[in-house]
Amino acid sequence: MFQHMGNAIRRFLRGRYGTDQLNNLLLLSAVALSLVNLVLPLFLYENRVYTSIISPAIYVLIVGLLGLNLFRALSRNIYKRQQENRRFRSLLGRLKDRKHRYYRCPECHQKVRVPKGKGRINIRCPKCGNKFLRKT
Repeated sequence: MFQHMGNAIRRFLRGRYGTDQLNNLLLLSAVALSLVNLVLPLFLYENRVYTSIISPAIYVLIVGLLGLNLFRALSRNIYKRQQENRRFRSLLGRLKDRKHRYYRCPECHQKVRVPKGKGRINIRCPKCGNKFLRKT
């Protein structure tokens, strides 16, 4: 009986996307918000604004994050989920990169990375060779 259920679950999950870094962030955010929602009443005891507005709003946000996490994990549109994760990782990489600025070439829209703090510089696009002036 348990083997039959295990096979049914495996068949259901076949072709699904699963988890990635964005799903992990969504899950950790939901857990962190639930801990905040658990601890906050200790500090805001008898606060009507918290109990009537803030706590339900946090709860809705937690359910939304978990729902989005489940939707992404069970999605069959793997290409779109990979694109979402790629954009998330690109944004995360830019947030971590404090030594460079990113610009787009006005001609071919190629992303160009230049060092920060150099003042006004003439940037040459490596793809099309177009030169444009930007402040770093």
